[in-house]
Amino acid sequence: MEIEHTLDQMISKVGNHIDVLTGKWVAQDAGIGAGVDSYFEYLVKGAILLQDKKLMAMFLEYNKAIRNYTRFNDWYLWVQMYKGTVSMPVFQSLEAYWPGLQSLIGDIDNAMRTFLNYYTVWKQFGGLPEFYNIPQGYTVEKREGYPLRPELIESAMYLYRATGDPTLLELGRDAVESIEKISKVECGFATIKDLRDHKLDNRMESFFLAETVKYLYLLFDPTNFIHNNGSTFDTVITPYGECILGAGGYIFNTEAHPIDPAALHCCQRLKEEQWEVEDLMREFYSLKRNRSKFQKKTMSSGPWEPPTRPGIRLSPENHDQARERKPATQKVPLLSCPSQPFTSKLALLGQVFLDAS
Repeated sequence: MEIEHTLDQMISKVGNHIDVLTGKWVAQDAGIGAGVDSYFEYLVKGAILLQDKKLMAMFLEYNKAIRNYTRFNDWYLWVQMYKGTVSMPVFQSLEAYWPGLQSLIGDIDNAMRTFLNYYTVWKQFGGLPEFYNIPQGYTVEKREGYPLRPELIESAMYLYRATGDPTLLELGRDAVESIEKISKVECGFATIKDLRDHKLDNRMESFFLAETVKYLYLLFDPTNFIHNNGSTFDTVITPYGECILGAGGYIFNTEAHPIDPAALHCCQRLKEEQWEVEDLMREFYSLKRNRSKFQKKTMSSGPWEPPTRPGIRLSPENHDQARERKPATQKVPLLSCPSQPFTSKLALLGQVFLDAS
């Protein structure tokens, strides 16, 4: 594909907007912030979660270019992706995730130096403005707000787990005090419309509770299960052996939802042929014998769970007919995780999890 060709050609520096139809870059500013931040984050976290060397190799290649072209005195600027010349000498608050990401690859020294730069901005204003002009040392016009974003606190949590440096707890303390003092209102915590005078906006972003408060809590809660180092875990017995869960090493997605890497091993296709035969035999006695070949192909190698009634798995072709035959008041889960793979669930009515599992 032309998009893939373009990415291969520009693998060292990446813009932040691409036309997916033409494969052409429509925003050619290369940096680590808005428009490309989640991409870098998922390369690293995906590599760790999935043990995928290719993803990590891609990130490390990008990281070389980022260090060579965008880093200046432990700040990261925006440059023109083809020429490498500075296009925006600004720090965006969204970029504050970067020290935390660096800590995940073991680049602690660089992470701490960059974090301390960002922390000076926090101390200057009591929060991070959306844009900060690095040469001028001040906010950028129309980007003076602070919607209580979590990225700097997220980095503090990661780095504190890696270093134990009390400076990171000081940031957490400053964040709590600042948010309480300038943001708290009667019914919640309001977005700071302008950090220069601490005027408030009539809104509270969802990520404040979902991410900012969560990372603050984890920063100050060293015994939280999220920080488990493998010393404790849960053992779950499946038809195919023991499955270890809750042993630690959780990976957060970009919305601060933790994912247990050990859970992935419960769904691996180990002993695939043996499991498939066993599943087929179980299904033969529990489901109608006139299932389509399509249904047989969607068998999962994961732990088998008996369906609640015959016909629980339906192909897209006969689903509508079967639904018409069922009583209107009957509510039977169409699918039961992990009886079918993700792709099959997604294909059926556009839904993934129709039960509470």
